[in-house]
Amino acid sequence: MRSINLLVESELTLTPRVKQLSGMFDVPPTEKLSHHWQGEIPIDEKPWNVGLIVGPSGAGKSSVARQLFGEEKTFEWNALSVIDDFDRRFPIQEITETCSAVGFNTIPSWMKPFGVLSTGEKFRVDLARRLIDQDDLLMVDEFTSVVDRQVAQIGSHAVQKFVRKHNKKFVAVTCHYDVVEWLQPDWILEPMTMDFQWRSLRRRPELKIEIAKVDRSAWKLFSKFHYLTAEMHTGAQCYILFVDGTPASFAATLHRPHPTADNIKGLTRGVTLPDYQGLGLAFMLFDTLGAAQKAIGNRVRLYPAHPSFVRSADRSPNWTMKKAPGNFVKSIKISVGSTLKAGSTFGGRPNAVFEYCGAAMADKAQAQALISGSMAA
Repeated sequence: MRSINLLVESELTLTPRVKQLSGMFDVPPTEKLSHHWQGEIPIDEKPWNVGLIVGPSGAGKSSVARQLFGEEKTFEWNALSVIDDFDRRFPIQEITETCSAVGFNTIPSWMKPFGVLSTGEKFRVDLARRLIDQDDLLMVDEFTSVVDRQVAQIGSHAVQKFVRKHNKKFVAVTCHYDVVEWLQPDWILEPMTMDFQWRSLRRRPELKIEIAKVDRSAWKLFSKFHYLTAEMHTGAQCYILFVDGTPASFAATLHRPHPTADNIKGLTRGVTLPDYQGLGLAFMLFDTLGAAQKAIGNRVRLYPAHPSFVRSADRSPNWTMKKAPGNFVKSIKISVGSTLKAGSTFGGRPNAVFEYCGAAMADKAQAQALISGSMAA
């Protein structure tokens, strides 16, 4: 069991204005202000991965955290791209996997310098760099203080998933209680009262999800976050996943020519907006479209090149791999006068090919209504 016995004293100079304030607010004049934190913190009694030190400003969170866990480690960001700021001992695949795990998934942003990123992107990539660099214990002071609360909550969910998956230890220090249900800490310490409590893992708060067919013009909201061209085929059928009524994730379907089948639909332009990355929304959308298309007799394929999409599809029981990323394909005739040459890849990219193998949507009429746009799911 760890003990806290921390006394912080501040010397005061009784200037004329200090004396004036003392009189105005009936505060007894003194030459020192002191705060004392004392208590037993049983964080060594059982295994844990995520801890939370929380309370209002001035409650002593940072002082208590430093006594328990030492100084917070910080990093400088000086490279021409954030991907180059990561230590060279880490392979690029590990870096990109960690970035994706905390919801920093927009590949063009990986190539930018830190200074031009949005506040939310800075928050996520800084978390990624800390998580990959520290093996024992990571403490983050002022956790989520500089981002809006939506980014804070979703980012908290993403980081706790990564920490538990890799069996690391992570301590967040914050004045925001709204991250508790998303961060799912194993313990909470409130320095204001020195109250410590163990906490069991619970489900994150539910989100209201709706999927609907939309006009192609909706692509403008998502296009700049896609890692390939912003162009989209004129025949694409477009769909958006809404979270609490707000557009969050986008996907389109296209008919795919095939030498032996005429019912293959390809999913394309899968994009989740940065503020919603880390919740698995893209595959909620993919799975729903796959189930609906299967119900009306179509096969659905996914052609990801993005590393996180490939990993997610490979882990999912609803998708089976038809071609590994980077594998060459044999020469096949895909239409009259058009042949895909041996040794090539789709679009010149080392993409994988997956086919939806999950259950079909039970209600065929509902599936048809979703695909046609007459009803949302």
